[in-house]
Parts: sequence; C-alpha cells; structure tokens
Amino acid sequence: MSVKTVDEWIEIDVPGAPAPMSGYLARPDGPGPHPNVLVGFEMFGITGYVRGVADMLAGLGYRALVPDFYHRAGRRIELPADLDGRARGLDLVGGLTRDGVRADVTAAIAELGRRFGDDAPTAMVGLSAGGHIAYYAATQVPLAALVAFYPGWLTGTEIGLGRPEPTVTLTPSIARYDTPVLVLIGGEDHLYPAAERDSIARLLAEAGVRNEFVVYPDTPHGFACEERDTYRPAAAEDAWARATALLAEALKG
Repeated sequence: MSVKTVDEWIEIDVPGAPAPMSGYLARPDGPGPHPNVLVGFEMFGITGYVRGVADMLAGLGYRALVPDFYHRAGRRIELPADLDGRARGLDLVGGLTRDGVRADVTAAIAELGRRFGDDAPTAMVGLSAGGHIAYYAATQVPLAALVAFYPGWLTGTEIGLGRPEPTVTLTPSIARYDTPVLVLIGGEDHLYPAAERDSIARLLAEAGVRNEFVVYPDTPHGFACEERDTYRPAAAEDAWARATALLAEALKG
C-alpha cells in the first residue's frame, strides 16, 4: 500500500566542495524512523523521471534521496534525453571522480541521520550512470543493499569513476561489507556485450557477494524508463518487483 509522501530540495554540506550539494528528498509524511534509499541518477541529472523514481520509493515507505552528483560542475543540472543532452551528460559523467562520489555519498548518508536524528539503514538504487555510481559506492561504504539498473561502463576505464582500474575489479570490497547486490541488464544493452556481462557476474560470484544477476533477453539499455522508446514494460515491471523485494528484505526493521 502506498503511503502519503512529501518532497523537498535539501542542501548537503560536503567536505572539500566549494558549495553545498543539492538533493531531491521524497519521504513518507509521518513519523519514522524510515529506512533510507539513495538514488543514483542517469547521465541526464535529477530529471522529472528520476524524481518520480524517488517519489515511488517514498510511497513504499522509504526516505528516498537523489544527491546531485554533478554539483561541482553546476547546480541542479537537468538535461534533455536528446543528442545534445547525451553529449553533455557524457562530459559530466566523465568528470566524476572516485574521491568526489565517496564524499558525496558519505555526506548524504550523514545528512539523513542528522536531519531525522536516527541511524536508519541505507540502501542504494542506481540507474545507468547512476548504477555505476551506486556500484562504486557499495565498494566504499556499508550499504544495506545495492540495486543497479543497467550500470554503465563498469568493465572499462572510459570515465573517471572507472580509473585507474575498472570499477568492477573492486567487487571484493562489496563482499567485505556483506552487501546484497541485484544487477538488472538487457540482453541487447549496447554498453555490454555478452562477454562483459558474464565477467561482471563471474566477479560477483568469485568475490562471494550475495547477488542476483538478471539479463532480460531482447531488451535494450534504459528499459525501465517509461519516457523513452527503449521502455519495455514487462522487463521494467519484473525488474522493479525484484528491486523492491530486495529493498524490503534488506531494510526491514
């Protein structure tokens, strides 16, 4: 059953950053405590679609916070899902650094604890570029669960988060925190040939990470976004059912 929710923009102090980081916070309208879910956005920033994801999670009883990981490059950047938006998004994703993302995630979790006066558990859900952000975060901080929808560039060094070594090679650090992982990828995802998908699944297994790795046949990248022609309703419904089941299990009181 969905609960009544409220949403707001908040400001988060990040050590070393030139200015506070904005974040979109959606939460149940009622007394807590409520578990936390950080949401890693697509390359387009905190768009209406991503805010809708946070709203949906809030309706399930979570405090859902979307940190503005682009805050060092501009304030609340929101890009259209067209060629120009993709080009700008690639530049912005390429500029993210491991130190910056670690600081942002740590500060976001701390802000939720300060704001609500509790130490509620925190999970993370990431979408595309945000899936990579979330995967890296899970190697650096203890998370109750990680859900990565078609995480981009995990096996390469194309973006700053993937250097000096591909982020997927840090997978043993996720096992150290005993974080359960759900990875959801389309079989026709242009970012991942089958061999690279297999390498991610293999590294998760070899590292001893509790994980579920789901590949949807004949399904493209971005299949969960209902605003684009890559949307695949059946895959999206199944993926979100799996994601919310993991969150419910990992974040239960």
